[in-house]
Amino acid sequence: MLVNNETLERVFAEWPAPKHIHAFSTTRLGGFSTGLYAGLNLGERCGDDPARVAENRLQLSSCLPHAPVWLQQVHGTDVTELISGQTYHASPQADAVWTASPQQVCAVLTADCLPVLFCDAAGTRVAAAHAGWKGLLHGVLEQTVQSLGCSPENILAWMGPAIAQPAFEVGPEVRAAFIAEQTQAKQAFIPGREDRWHADLYALARMRLSALGVHQVFGKPNCTYSDPYRFYSFRRDGTTGRMASLIWLEAPV
Repeated sequence: MLVNNETLERVFAEWPAPKHIHAFSTTRLGGFSTGLYAGLNLGERCGDDPARVAENRLQLSSCLPHAPVWLQQVHGTDVTELISGQTYHASPQADAVWTASPQQVCAVLTADCLPVLFCDAAGTRVAAAHAGWKGLLHGVLEQTVQSLGCSPENILAWMGPAIAQPAFEVGPEVRAAFIAEQTQAKQAFIPGREDRWHADLYALARMRLSALGVHQVFGKPNCTYSDPYRFYSFRRDGTTGRMASLIWLEAPV
């Protein structure tokens, strides 16, 4: 793969957020990693050369007001808050992050899981959540919305690149668990081979958010699995890098 070390491709959120909200997902294009991680790998826990990851993160920081506070993600539901002026000596163990402090960058890493970015309509707070099927099932989006502390009808959400339904095969126990939580979740599964099912992470996320009263949800499927040139995919490659989805707010003028 040819890697452009000067230009970073970004997938910008297309949503009616206030102009001082900045939100995008990275792709693998750009960066300094090689081999299985070729491109802009931002994950330091996936086996890549730490020096390369550091270079990639430094390159990304040129697009940001400050370096992100990277999370130690565990497919859970914990949400951490970023506070201006606070020093983070270690990565917080959490799968979502929010802030009301201008120029504090919220970020999550993914390589098939669904990144969901949030802001309130007034542009006073933002959040990012890492939502694979385990996080979705156990409530990471619900915990993130609760952490924002504002009326759900005033929250906007954008869903970034993730594995799309045709490529995402799961077992019957996964489907059963979602349906037990929300009957309409059966609409997000189509039959696969034998007893397997294909799950639609985007549809499941919309259902969970709608149940909370969050109806301003944007972003369409942008499949990580089916585009090896632009995206890392754990389901496709096993050993691979990670993209980031990031959001921050500037101080309103």
